[in-house]
Amino acid sequence: MHSDAGVVAGAGHRARLRERLIKGGAEALADYEVLEFLLFAGNPRGDTKPIAKALLAQFGSLAAVLNADPAALMRVKGMGETSAAALRIVAVAARRMARSEVVAKPVLASWQALLDYLAIDMAHLTVERVRVLYLDARNRLIDDHHLGDGSIDEAAIHPREVIRRAMDLGAVALILVHNHPSGSPEPSRADIQITQRIAEAGRLLGVTVHDHVIIGREGHVSLRAKGLI
Repeated sequence: MHSDAGVVAGAGHRARLRERLIKGGAEALADYEVLEFLLFAGNPRGDTKPIAKALLAQFGSLAAVLNADPAALMRVKGMGETSAAALRIVAVAARRMARSEVVAKPVLASWQALLDYLAIDMAHLTVERVRVLYLDARNRLIDDHHLGDGSIDEAAIHPREVIRRAMDLGAVALILVHNHPSGSPEPSRADIQITQRIAEAGRLLGVTVHDHVIIGREGHVSLRAKGLI
């Protein structure tokens, strides 16, 4: 095909995708077409469909592509820094939007919003990360504390330190959160034991452990819902 004709055809394809997106809503585009559209920013004239399909083949899903490290994205043929940034900003925007549904609202009354935020923020992680959400008397988030990376046990998490931080912040309750990179959110014996020790330490000082939520790619588990707190 003549180069000018190729440009015209490409422009027509982009226009059709744009029209389907605007008129059809969230499900109007297939996953590879969503990536195609996002890649237009880094590839103003070229065909982005092969790159989009290569990304899905490499990373396995749309979510995995959007959560991938930019350096890993740029190892895919056709991807440059501008294209990687165009994909990265989607994950950043998704986290900001999800967080805005949690901040300044009673967490227990917005439980699904909290779970959505945690899943977006943690389900894709390849390392085990532990966080403590500290809450005030109205169950609003005071502090989202990144306690550390690594397995949950008393060598890494000291119950008294978790509770001491609550006292320093003026928090009256907390929610423990961590992820399982394996994908399954089922709690281990260590998960249960450390939760019960922190809850016990909290009871002595008037700090309630509302829950311990474990996030995995296959879903989430609440230790309170399982009757383990």
